[in-house]
Parts: sequence; structure tokens; C-alpha cells
Amino acid sequence: MARQPATTNDRLQRIEDKVDKLAEAMISVARAEEKISTLMNDHEKMHERLNRLSAKIDDVQRTVDENARTVSIINKLFWAVITAIAIGLASQFMLGA
Repeated sequence: MARQPATTNDRLQRIEDKVDKLAEAMISVARAEEKISTLMNDHEKMHERLNRLSAKIDDVQRTVDENARTVSIINKLFWAVITAIAIGLASQFMLGA
């Protein structure tokens, strides 16, 4: 009979150990869930930031396209003026000669 209390105590100790391990596991799961939640919030913030950056890039692209058209027109006008000056000078030399 003296052996039975020791066996009961051993069983109770094993049960307590298992309960402690379960409690630790539950705490670990709760921490993991909290980390996942934080990561998801960060992911959503990054997604929103990327969307804003994408919109800004689209605006810059539109501006670049407009500037390219303007530069193209200025370039054509420049060469038209240079050609007109060259023709004028050639005419002056031809008429003067």
C-alpha cells in the first residue's frame, strides 16, 4: 500500500508536466498568431504603399510622355529654323555672286 501513493504521486506529477507542456504550447501558438497578425498588417500597409507608388509612377510616365512630345516639336522647329537660315544664306550667296 505504501507503493500506491508513490504511484499516484508519480501519475499526478506526469499529468502536471503534461498540463505545463500544453500551457507552453498554447502560449507559443498565441505568440505565433500574434506574429502572423502583425505580419499581415505590415503586408497590407506595404501593399497600400506599393499602390501609391504605382500611381506616382503612372503620373511620372504621363509627364515624361508629354515632355517627349514637347521636345519633339521643339526639335522639329529648331531644324526648320536652321534649314530656313541655311536656305536664306545660300540664297544670299547665290544672288550676291
